[in-house]
Amino acid sequence: MASHRTGPTTERLEHREFTLDDAEVFFAINSSPVVMRFTGEPLLGSLDAARKAIAGYPDFDDVGFGRWACVLRDTHTVIGFCGLKYLPDLDEVDVGYRFLPQYWSRGLATEACMASLAFGFNTLSLDQIIAMVLPENTASIRVLEKSGMQFDAEIVYDGISALRYLKRRSACL
Repeated sequence: MASHRTGPTTERLEHREFTLDDAEVFFAINSSPVVMRFTGEPLLGSLDAARKAIAGYPDFDDVGFGRWACVLRDTHTVIGFCGLKYLPDLDEVDVGYRFLPQYWSRGLATEACMASLAFGFNTLSLDQIIAMVLPENTASIRVLEKSGMQFDAEIVYDGISALRYLKRRSACL
């Protein structure tokens, strides 16, 4: 499979692979208790850990796609990430996103999510894409629903109770 290190472009966003130059914003996103409170993941501990995470991110080489940096087209500012991730334990592709809080409530997550879903269906020819969200993350649930995803099931993933959302390519035809 070809590696898609750049993703879709939308009205306001470009999607591209993170580089080491993005380490500070990557750290800001993944060390923020406000951003990370509904992820089930630990806070990133240092700028060096951010650099190592970026340098060691295997998805583009392993499966040809991954989570892209979301860059505002007008300012070239990285404001978060969005993209697809293959989950081998479930044999599913998951859409996920995180944005710096100052960019919340502007429709950017929905714009990025919809573009990532379209990329998955139109470029990668995926049959379905899932998303997992904590039940209390109402803002993220709204993003998924506005992106055309539908509640599928309550699940336990990595020991955490979550809601599974789903969108099938057939729903896009």
